Amino acid sequence: MPNGEHTLAPYAVRSAGSRGRVHPEPDDPLRGPFEFDRHRIIESTAFRRLEHKTQVFAPSHHDHFRTRLTHTLEAAQIARCLAVALRANEALAEAITLAHDLGHPPFGHAGETALNEAMTHHGGFNHNANSLRVVEYLEHPFPAFRGLNISIETLAGLRTHATRYDVPETANVGAYVEAEEDVPETHNYCASVEAQIASVADRIAYNCHDLEDAIGAGFVGLADLAGIPLWRRASDRALGDEVVKNIHAVRRLVIDALLNGLLADIVAASRPPLATISSPGQARTVPISLVVLSTTVDQKLQEVERLLSDRVYHHPEVVRMDAEGQAMIHGLFNAYRREPARLPARFSARIADQGAERVICDYIAGMTDRFCASEHNRLVLT
Repeated sequence: MPNGEHTLAPYAVRSAGSRGRVHPEPDDPLRGPFEFDRHRIIESTAFRRLEHKTQVFAPSHHDHFRTRLTHTLEAAQIARCLAVALRANEALAEAITLAHDLGHPPFGHAGETALNEAMTHHGGFNHNANSLRVVEYLEHPFPAFRGLNISIETLAGLRTHATRYDVPETANVGAYVEAEEDVPETHNYCASVEAQIASVADRIAYNCHDLEDAIGAGFVGLADLAGIPLWRRASDRALGDEVVKNIHAVRRLVIDALLNGLLADIVAASRPPLATISSPGQARTVPISLVVLSTTVDQKLQEVERLLSDRVYHHPEVVRMDAEGQAMIHGLFNAYRREPARLPARFSARIADQGAERVICDYIAGMTDRFCASEHNRLVLT
């Protein structure tokens, strides 16, 4: 039995009970199945490219702002923290979180919108579904099969990943998870507890770090935050009666206090519904989230999200950067559609089977911001 499995709650997925991989492989002698998934995910090309993909602020805008990679790492550490506190499988929650954004295109959600528009009549584009496509097909470092061949449980977790930016495909999870004794075979599987932890961790991470980056960019100041109860409470915990004159000097302290308060609330609010679950299979039959914020704190977090939407995501500077990124993606997509031979041979070879548009979409979605800009300059502007 892997280390620590005897301490897991009844609803936690057991590493020893993993249903394996689509392509059978020998067990790793030193790592459990989900630690092995983590190894394959962080060693993948798609994971390395996240370093140069936009979170909110383009990487070229400032060296200190989050990228898609640092977002992923922050979300993963939150997932590990919650999994330990809730006695879930830490390794599985971490693996799902590390892989959840592998399918993101360049230029963040603006890039996703542009690719979805370009693919309107060809199946559309969704970064959440594309993350699954990356690990199942687009990455192919092994000669015996395409994809990373990660575990069935991690694949199911990716398919059920859900935030306001991530649309799950829960109706198809049964293709990944065989029916268990307490799950009717006709049941549509929902997310495992570990997958729910990954989804909550994603939300908490992007709210906290987007707020910190917004403060750093000067988009949000003390006057804006004075009306946000979660910020005021965190500031009181972190600073007491100290008079804040320079928000940049204290923002890390307050953001840490804000994060800790959110995590404590999730653990307290999740324990009662989780206590009613007696097995991992039963958890996957519940159509509502078991890993949750309390209603009161969730409403307060939505106030933070509205502030970020108003003052950051719709800030003229961010809107301008988004529009530039979308224009590059549309221009590049059309350039490749006019001349598919400009695609690398390993991509153009798939056109006969999958269609030019899907292959072009795959190629552009894998690009970093800077490579997309470089290709746009080479193929569109010259």
